[in-house]
Amino acid sequence: MRAMDALPLPRPDVTALLARGVTRMLLDHGLTPILEVPLANGRRADVMALTPHGEIWIVETKSCLADYACDEKWPDYLEYCDRFFFGVTETFPRDHIPEEVGLIVADGFGGAILRESVVRPLVAARRKAVTLLFARLAAQRLSLL
Repeated sequence: MRAMDALPLPRPDVTALLARGVTRMLLDHGLTPILEVPLANGRRADVMALTPHGEIWIVETKSCLADYACDEKWPDYLEYCDRFFFGVTETFPRDHIPEEVGLIVADGFGGAILRESVVRPLVAARRKAVTLLFARLAAQRLSLL
């Protein structure tokens, strides 16, 4: 975790490294993640991932306590995923993260799930809509490469 903590980096750089580490960790766990997913309620999920069984995870990355403290929108993500996690740096004060959500600690190279998320299964219609959104967004991004 030294990459983010060795030198004081600007918050956008810490956020980018955190998203990269979360993405790598999700891939290591067999999930397929994509970044910056716009949701139907106008919110944007930092990281969304699909499990091999079709479960949808959202990870909201928080680069520092100030970033977390000004964010009151995270409950709006719960209706779009089966599991919700915060992804934070090693130095983030973890006692601020609510117990009912998952906790991932990451750096630019990977991460670890320190606390599993409560499972809130999506209803079938919402699951289909979010899965189609995920698929269309991933295909659109691939076609731009």
